[in-house]
Amino acid sequence: MTFASPIRALGALAALCLLATLARAADPPKPAAAPIQQLRIYEIFEDTKPQFHARFRDHATRIMQRYDFRIVAMWETRQEQRTEFAYLLEWPDEATMQDRWAQFMADEEWTRIKRETRGQGRMVGQIQDRTLRVVEYSPQQHLLD
Repeated sequence: MTFASPIRALGALAALCLLATLARAADPPKPAAAPIQQLRIYEIFEDTKPQFHARFRDHATRIMQRYDFRIVAMWETRQEQRTEFAYLLEWPDEATMQDRWAQFMADEEWTRIKRETRGQGRMVGQIQDRTLRVVEYSPQQHLLD
């Protein structure tokens, strides 16, 4: 073995490393993951519906903004004898959604407001919570932007 062989081998290795680096740099960047949506449906009651809407409108939405909740839209629905309030949120990912909900539910002001409004009657019955992930062929990938 001559002295030139190890130098030639190191040169070849360096060239391969350079080519691999250039190939990685040429790869197109991966698109950002699509956000997720969260559908919340609350059973509400006709006799306390005005109080529910006042609490949600005047307090919940304001406090949610502190924790970066992105509310897309809100609806009221009625089926047979059941009235529901539904709203759609958009989140960058599931971990953010879970973290922000934990912060909101632990918020001292929100805890106080719920405690203070309990005397107005039962406002919320059953709560449904669905995490929605957009399919790749959906014409709309982001709802807010």
